[in-house]
Amino acid sequence: MITHKDVADKLISYLLHNISLEELVNWAEKAMMEEDFEEEYFDIIKEIVSRLGVADVIAFGLTWEDCERYLDCLGYKVSLKILETSDR
Repeated sequence: MITHKDVADKLISYLLHNISLEELVNWAEKAMMEEDFEEEYFDIIKEIVSRLGVADVIAFGLTWEDCERYLDCLGYKVSLKILETSDR
């Protein structure tokens, strides 16, 4: 079963550059075939995962704002911290 936490974890992994866009899209495509989504979040998960499944198509793409909105729908708030490095 795909839960809202699973979807959030994949989005977070993508934003942190732990997985590539290709890996995110492949996961989403497989998740859509499974179609066993957490009942409480079923519609939200289905909408987000189906959109992630085509994120590698130029016409659809995936923006930072998309990820932020999806995470918000899943009950997460994005907080960004940027630090200046001294090695540049």
